[in-house]
Amino acid sequence: MDPRSTALIVIDVQQGFVNRHSRGALPAIVRLVTGWRAAGAPVVFTRFHNELGSPYETITGWTRLRTTEEQALVEELEPFTDSAVTTIDKAQSSVFTPEGAQLIRDKGWSDLVLCGIDTDACVYDSAIAAYQSGYRPWIVTDACASTGGPEYHDAALLLAARNLGADQLVTSETVLTRIGGPKGAHT
Repeated sequence: MDPRSTALIVIDVQQGFVNRHSRGALPAIVRLVTGWRAAGAPVVFTRFHNELGSPYETITGWTRLRTTEEQALVEELEPFTDSAVTTIDKAQSSVFTPEGAQLIRDKGWSDLVLCGIDTDACVYDSAIAAYQSGYRPWIVTDACASTGGPEYHDAALLLAARNLGADQLVTSETVLTRIGGPKGAHT
């Protein structure tokens, strides 16, 4: 992974998505962001906003992630937001909004390293959209989690291994070694 052509996309690590199932991924996400920044590589954060009348509401009845508190990035990531390339606010699961797609194209990134919440929704959908758009997605398995529980996380990784290739599933240690950052970076 070349830090000039690879971006770390930290997907929806927001207060409203942290629960007993997803909380355990936070230390790995923070280590990954810390090591990534130490390598001087680009970081992008995303924040999901569930807009009134969204398909999430009208089809599935899901009305969370509407308040400022729920939409806020977790406190552990706040120190990194000023040095991030940007924070993309999105009303869809994938990072490939018009703004996100344009940013990725303009920056010339060929590889996208994905971590965050939910593995089975926004992370997986972003990885599939990246793949279908001609980018190489990498899913950092220990820096992802699903609010629905480990069975959803595992199911998404199983589908990703089949649809993207098992080699596209990596650990944070592997990613940090490849990008040139410290394996055990701590905040």
